[in-house]
Amino acid sequence: MAFYKELIAAGFGGQGVMMLGQLVAYAGMYEGRNVSWIPSYGPEMRGGTANCSTVVSEEPVGSPVISKCDVCVVMNHPSLDKFKDAPRKGGVLIYNSDLVDYPDHRDDVTVIPVAAEKLAVECGSPKVANIILLGVVVASSGIVSREAAKHVVEEKLGKKKPQFLPMNLKALQMGFDIVDKLGK
Repeated sequence: MAFYKELIAAGFGGQGVMMLGQLVAYAGMYEGRNVSWIPSYGPEMRGGTANCSTVVSEEPVGSPVISKCDVCVVMNHPSLDKFKDAPRKGGVLIYNSDLVDYPDHRDDVTVIPVAAEKLAVECGSPKVANIILLGVVVASSGIVSREAAKHVVEEKLGKKKPQFLPMNLKALQMGFDIVDKLGK
């Protein structure tokens, strides 16, 4: 079967979930794959959940609409409520444990809590929580390679604001390391 993976990323506006999804799409393009990226703002911009869907595939993407996914990232509790059932059996659900409590989680998916806010502050800025989670997404799901993710962070974030590139690369590596330590 050809490579085909789907991601849903969700959180409050301003948490960087759209950027996370875009970076996955750019990394997929860097690898020569077909991609789609669809943001969804709607009324959620006023305190609920904003989200995006990203598809990375060897074949053309038939539909960018996702109801079930291989990997799901939730950065706030309303997003968990909305998307906790989105990962397919055997998929991955990653959540920001600084803002989300999920004690009775599903046992048919890999659940990875990440203290994203705390780790981002340790890294140098609360704004890199999404980059830490990007590292966790990549390392836990294989949606794109670590090399492609690093390249895209350098290209898309490093060229725009080069002074923050070392911090963004450190955040990405933190995400990789979280999964490596879990042995996933």
